[in-house]
Amino acid sequence: MSKMDNLRAMREAKYAAAQKRGGGAPARPQAPVAPPVVSKGATAKEATTEVEAPAAAEGLCGHRNMSGRTCTREQGHPQKSHRYS
Repeated sequence: MSKMDNLRAMREAKYAAAQKRGGGAPARPQAPVAPPVVSKGATAKEATTEVEAPAAAEGLCGHRNMSGRTCTREQGHPQKSHRYS
């Protein structure tokens, strides 16, 4: 048997053992989602505008990438790329 045949046999044995064990990691429980805190006199729409107001007040771009980070450049920046923090 050549070196590559040995490597292939070991890889196939590992794969068979993993299939025998029953698959991947167990599913993680999801964190509970808490409803937004709304003051007594406020409606749900007012609560959402209060959350968005700080980003607009600072004059930042606010573009979000896939991981949830926001752009820290000024709003309406001429650059094509975003800076995330």
